[in-house]
Amino acid sequence: MSKKILFHKTHTTQEELDAVSSAVSSGWLTMGPKVIEFENKFNEYIGSRKSVMLSSATAALHLSLKAIGLNQGDEVIVPTNTFVATAEVVTYFNAVPVLCDIEEATHNIDISKIEELITSKTKAIIPVHFGGQPCDMDEIYTIASKYNLKIIEDAAHALPSTYKGNLIGNLEGTDITCFSFYATKTLSTGEGGMATTNNYDYSKNIMINRLHGISRDVWDRYSGGGNWRYDVIDNGNKYNSTDLNAALGIVQLKKLHDMNDKRKAISGKYDNAFNGRIDRLKIKDDRTTSYHLYVIKVNNRDELYSILKENGIDTSVHFTPIHKHTYYKEKYDYINENYPVANKVFEQSLSLPIYPDLSDEDVEYIIENVLRHAK
Repeated sequence: MSKKILFHKTHTTQEELDAVSSAVSSGWLTMGPKVIEFENKFNEYIGSRKSVMLSSATAALHLSLKAIGLNQGDEVIVPTNTFVATAEVVTYFNAVPVLCDIEEATHNIDISKIEELITSKTKAIIPVHFGGQPCDMDEIYTIASKYNLKIIEDAAHALPSTYKGNLIGNLEGTDITCFSFYATKTLSTGEGGMATTNNYDYSKNIMINRLHGISRDVWDRYSGGGNWRYDVIDNGNKYNSTDLNAALGIVQLKKLHDMNDKRKAISGKYDNAFNGRIDRLKIKDDRTTSYHLYVIKVNNRDELYSILKENGIDTSVHFTPIHKHTYYKEKYDYINENYPVANKVFEQSLSLPIYPDLSDEDVEYIIENVLRHAK
């Protein structure tokens, strides 16, 4: 085997290296002026009133649930086809993640199944924009309004995605939106996340709780005219990010649309090659995707995974449904048969490489191998 195609490779250039080097040279390595700059630039890009940088999207989801007042015994509706973090953060409060099945065409939460899951204990819904395609948010807002529920979007895949002409992160009906800047995401800071909101009380709560519940962060206390005095006004967490991560984010944000265009072009090549031959996700007309994932659905998923690997092509599976994981299955007594669509697509789905540095030659090699071996 001579060829090796990674499932993902973060797009970085000398500009990212220079930005991190400059941050190191500044002497300010933790949360400081670069974090503030990145928050402001991200906020300007998204158009929301406030953006708060955190150590991960998991941290953003956790503090968002805290901001809306989630309590022990409350219930939060989440799709079962998501990364474990979406459900995990609910359990931090001794609250219950209530799992919903998904649409077969999009792998997003099935809005027709949500209302039957709502009880007097339901506090919120966390829609997950799978692969970057936004969920049916207007229908979700209607349900949330009817039952007085909060909406926290898991937008880990959805930068930059739009819903009916508006960027995810600034939709009017959403309380808080959470992004991921993990190494594999469309904008990467290595590790990191962002919470965006148009509610100042929520943003203030998240900002305080990202650093132990302290009333003033370290930049406020040690820069310029600051002083050492502070107070702990909530039982917070250590979820702040750093200027090193933010320096990467500032550069990556400038390249976001160019990187998205490159992923879109790769997606188009896959579409043209697989059309009428291999099933894949359907993109609805009133929204755009970030092209974070390209998922095909085949009848020999595990065999195809192994064959592609033998031929130097790394792929992945998104995701093992929450109800199939041992901890969640045993603790919450999830019944496998309640999620027929998630079960079906889990057995079929395979995510192909799609990232800006993927060459045309590599794309053609992937297509050739998929078409030859998929069933």
